[in-house]
Amino acid sequence: MAVVRAGTVDLDDARGSSGVMCWREFACGWGAAFVNITVTYPIYKTIFRQMLHGVHLNQAFGQIRSEGITYLYRGIFPPLAQKTISLSLMFGVYDGTKRPLVDYFGMNEYAAKSVAAIAAGSVEAVLMPFERVQTLLADATYHQKYENTHHAFRLILIEQGFKELYRGLVPILWRNGPSNAMFFIMREEADERLPKRSTVIAQRTQEFLSGACIGGFISSVFYPINVLKVTMQSRIGGPYDSMWTALRQVYNERDRKLRNVYKGVSMNCTRAFFSWGIVNSAYEQLKKVFY
Repeated sequence: MAVVRAGTVDLDDARGSSGVMCWREFACGWGAAFVNITVTYPIYKTIFRQMLHGVHLNQAFGQIRSEGITYLYRGIFPPLAQKTISLSLMFGVYDGTKRPLVDYFGMNEYAAKSVAAIAAGSVEAVLMPFERVQTLLADATYHQKYENTHHAFRLILIEQGFKELYRGLVPILWRNGPSNAMFFIMREEADERLPKRSTVIAQRTQEFLSGACIGGFISSVFYPINVLKVTMQSRIGGPYDSMWTALRQVYNERDRKLRNVYKGVSMNCTRAFFSWGIVNSAYEQLKKVFY
């Protein structure tokens, strides 16, 4: 889910030159994503272990602690590469798709937002190989097989081929499009309905909490899809299972209890809360610098 706030800057006024707007938006998105991923990656890794192994928080934390500081940020390059590009892509595709649908085709505003968000989510899926490699590098099973991001990409391409990098594409598409649509609509509704604060600190706090609450809620709604995605992507080679097959596997492996499928959801919600709060805040501050 890669969504950013337009904030207080009037983008129509900033469109004097599309080239200027593009590099500024990319720079803002890149910086916000960099800050966000760097701060929240250890939390992501803990959640990943819960998703993959169905263990409690203290067990997942114990695994990571026993591996040492050397492996703490192992696998961070793929999400950095993916999210920095993703934030700029997502904002541009969403805005560039929504405006023509409303202005030239007269589409209902909410319908246009949904279509634009789904289109943006589909474009984001092009970056999926980074997410695929990140999953493998975060899994202790492959610590000895893959040395780093470059080595993982090279070995996968040599041994399994290009298609292996897109294992688990279907759940990613189901996650990206609908979650982006929810986020864009809820974010813009909040921006319109919440009062403008008189002080900078109060306004920044409101922006942080708005993005954080929406992000935390949506990440919890789509958490089971992420569990299926991790399950499908934790394998190398072999048949490409469907989402239904992965769901049955996870359900059976976790004592046929639905609540076990949600193991890690509280930590995931916490990470998403701070993650989207950080993204919104960092993005707004960077817009001040570049505009």
